Amino acid sequence: MDRIRVKDKEFKVSISQAEIAKEVERVAQEINEELKGEEPLFISVLNGSFMFTSDLLKHIRIPNQISFVKLASYEGVASTGEVKEVIGINEDITNRTIVIIEDIVDTGLTMQRLLETLGTRNPKKIYIASLLVKPGKLKVDLNIDFVAFKIPNDFILGYGLDYDGYARNLPEIYTVVD
Repeated sequence: MDRIRVKDKEFKVSISQAEIAKEVERVAQEINEELKGEEPLFISVLNGSFMFTSDLLKHIRIPNQISFVKLASYEGVASTGEVKEVIGINEDITNRTIVIIEDIVDTGLTMQRLLETLGTRNPKKIYIASLLVKPGKLKVDLNIDFVAFKIPNDFILGYGLDYDGYARNLPEIYTVVD
């Protein structure tokens, strides 16, 4: 499907399933190389990163563990700017190498909040792996170590990203059509 309708908006494919698979594998290889000799704890930010996390970890060849955290900052098609931690991690991350897996870094406020929260628990080092980054929308200075795609400020969905809870299951990424 090149075009779909979700609720009141029309979307078109902007990143194909094949392109996503290729870039996810590339990011995994970068992580494997960068963290060779480490045993990182991957922290997947739910809900949006569940597909990226699943596909990424299939290509990780270093010993690792995974945990999940759920943060919320979106309503409809816009970030509210307010971050609420819904579910936190229970693991001891003292002196651990952490890789945060995020679906999209938009304003960066969610990631900044998560980095602040994790930083109080004395990790050895924190890396960020994001499927998507919107450089033009960042409001905070972040070092994003592993990025699959840099995209414009358009609203997108699919491959874990949603519009009011819909369309997370799509294997492609779609961009809203004006």
